[in-house]
Amino acid sequence: MYKYYNNKTILVTGGTGTFGKNYIKFLLKNTKLKKLIIYSRDELKQVELLQSLSKFDTSRLRCFIGDVRDLDRLIMACREVDIIIHAAALKHVPVAEYNPFECVKTNIVGSQNVIEASLRTNVKNVIALSTDKACSPVNLYGATKLCAEKIFVSANQLSGTRKIKFSVVRYGNVTASRGSVIPLFQKYKEKNFFPITDMNMTRFNISIQEAFELVTWALNNNKGGEIFIPKLSSFKIVDLAKAINNKAKLKVIGIREGEKVHEELISQTEYLNSVDLGKYFALIVGPVKKKYKNIKQLNQKQLRENNSGLTDKKLDINQIKKILKNIKYIDI
Repeated sequence: MYKYYNNKTILVTGGTGTFGKNYIKFLLKNTKLKKLIIYSRDELKQVELLQSLSKFDTSRLRCFIGDVRDLDRLIMACREVDIIIHAAALKHVPVAEYNPFECVKTNIVGSQNVIEASLRTNVKNVIALSTDKACSPVNLYGATKLCAEKIFVSANQLSGTRKIKFSVVRYGNVTASRGSVIPLFQKYKEKNFFPITDMNMTRFNISIQEAFELVTWALNNNKGGEIFIPKLSSFKIVDLAKAINNKAKLKVIGIREGEKVHEELISQTEYLNSVDLGKYFALIVGPVKKKYKNIKQLNQKQLRENNSGLTDKKLDINQIKKILKNIKYIDI
């Protein structure tokens, strides 16, 4: 599956984020790519990333300072690029609620710029990273990611005779990613309490390695226009707290603005256009539907599996403890 990367030039937007910098290490270790371009706006994070790559051959690596809001800079960065992984986003829910214009500029206009830059150069395959918060969104962040999904799917109708594909991967919280609940709770480990927004709250969980595999699988198998969705387990937030320190008290602080008690990967409406591809589900709408004629549609049981509160695939405290032992792999 990794052979797809051989002799390809790859550009990663948001290349210094949790996904980006770990994906870059994954690519340098496991693939024979031609060139790897980091595209991000923070020079310090790029310097720190390069310093962390001392064990790798970085002769194939290039760093571009740039913002996805800047179309001209993106076009310059995309010259001779074969693959784009679009990971750049403003993704913290409260921050997006307070700074809506900025979130729209990065997550929606920035995604549009990635599409336009791809169409104006020779890019052949583009995968955008999305989130379960784009499914039936109740916050601005989720709404902007839903818009980004829509324009990526629609971009396939703009390609004309060009051999270029645009697809999306949608998944839940990456274990121990920057700004997520696990690093927050680790800070409270030695204290007498954990702040819990709701005692019933659940979240989906995906490891960083599973995220890499999903993106790689999508690159190998997409036809253009799909939203690929992994089959994930979920966990209760209170069980996560107990797995970290079962003696600490749980202090209910209330749900934050724009927060859900449970997340969905596929909604009640979307499941009518979703199919089971074996390891993954896919949401297919528009022209790409013709290419999936003989694939089974999801049933109601599978739909429940895509609700973090209803799924039977919930991690217990011991399973969460095992996951916590392996999170050192993630550079947050």
